[in-house]
Amino acid sequence: MQFQFESLSDFLAMGNYGFYVWLSYAVSFLAIGGLIWFSRREQKQIEQQVKKELAREAQLNKK
Repeated sequence: MQFQFESLSDFLAMGNYGFYVWLSYAVSFLAIGGLIWFSRREQKQIEQQVKKELAREAQLNKK
């Protein structure tokens, strides 16, 4: 089996472009994680609003 890099430090250095490569991975993962977190938070807020509206409608229909 042939490897592209001779050592782990060569792999991390990525031909002197390691900083940019790993920084781009970090930014991408943070952005995706942020989108997932924001979407879940917003979904919970919307569900709470819908529950409140349904409860309000139920009370109005009883009167």
